[in-house]
Amino acid sequence: MQRRRAKKYCEGVMAQRTGPVSITDDYDDGDLTMLNVPQEAVGFVTGRGGNFLRSIEEEWSCLMFFCEVDGSRGHGKESEKLAIFGSIRGRRGAELKVLSAVETKVPGFMGKVWDEVYDRDRGKDETGTWGTDSMTFQDDELSYALGKQGGTRKKLEKSCGAIVQYVGNKAFFSGTKADRKRAKEYMKWLFQQLEGPVWVDGWEDRADCTVVEVPSDCIGYITGSRRATLGLMEEEWGTLMFFMSKKEDKGAGRGGGGNEKLAIFGLERSRRGSELKVMSGVETKSPGCFTRGLKEKESDRKGFDTDRMVFRDDELSYALGKEGATRKKLEFASGAILQYVGHVAFIAGVLSERSRCKEFINWLLLQRRGSVTVGDISRREDCTEMHIPDNCKGWVTGNRGSELRRMEIESGTVLLLLLLL
Repeated sequence: MQRRRAKKYCEGVMAQRTGPVSITDDYDDGDLTMLNVPQEAVGFVTGRGGNFLRSIEEEWSCLMFFCEVDGSRGHGKESEKLAIFGSIRGRRGAELKVLSAVETKVPGFMGKVWDEVYDRDRGKDETGTWGTDSMTFQDDELSYALGKQGGTRKKLEKSCGAIVQYVGNKAFFSGTKADRKRAKEYMKWLFQQLEGPVWVDGWEDRADCTVVEVPSDCIGYITGSRRATLGLMEEEWGTLMFFMSKKEDKGAGRGGGGNEKLAIFGLERSRRGSELKVMSGVETKSPGCFTRGLKEKESDRKGFDTDRMVFRDDELSYALGKEGATRKKLEFASGAILQYVGHVAFIAGVLSERSRCKEFINWLLLQRRGSVTVGDISRREDCTEMHIPDNCKGWVTGNRGSELRRMEIESGTVLLLLLLL
């Protein structure tokens, strides 16, 4: 089936060079969505040189082109057929993005195609619960739900797992039943923040929630001006974050020397990344808050878990690097989440990621005292070996290793000149 689809997609792409692509009934292998686009919106949806369609394809990993069905296309017709190929999620994300653009150009269009579009592919995913829910907004509510440059919509989409798209004054949530439920809950909490403190009942029993106790004197530092710092963390990790408090507790924590609960919603990995980022920030402002008495920890759990390594002062600055560059390269190359909270390195991920990250850190620290020696590289799946002639070493490494560091940042790898056993 994969080869059949690949061949079909190639034929469709090549056919566009000479004219409209003709779609027949046998084109649909459970991977096709057909959408009518009004003639007056076709150019808007296509974009200059096809740029808008290409950007949607890239975002949703799908293939899209206007086509003719039964030999007819354009020339006096009120609409044109847009073919969207891909997974159920990719097709739905692309379709809603196109509908959002069409609604901007042709207001009221969504209402005309509602019956055809709204329940498309319901129950056709692996869980049997795929579907779409909607919510209607007032004009002032819509701008808040969208956020600056769509930032609020994007963070909701990433954190809940559902597709979140606004078409006219309606929000559409497409995904599994669990994803859609989360999307509507997150949207509800978002608007509750406009009215006052938000408290999520039963947060302790939720599988999508992590809560961090933040000292009251660190809240401004973690939140940032006009929520900028918190927003950056949400964007980086794909989470939804807000401080929780009950109405009767309003103001009790801030300035009173107590703590406030910062709720983080999203996938486990994303929540842990956000949590460690917050812990790092709090530790900078209030040393010892999270690390006082903390020791090294190593887990043998194969699934997602967190290990800890304790650094000395000189080791910490070396493992951090200029503007955190060394920490970032170790994180990218290992696949683990690596965050420094005070003098403690928190390493989160599955067992292979954690082991690889700790190994890379140990190699890094060994470099300060001389060359690093590694065993049989042929047994490793995460390593490529290159032999560098002696007369090229200086040119490859650059001044004080600058060229190696540049290549590491560009490629997301760790590069070492090794002595091989």
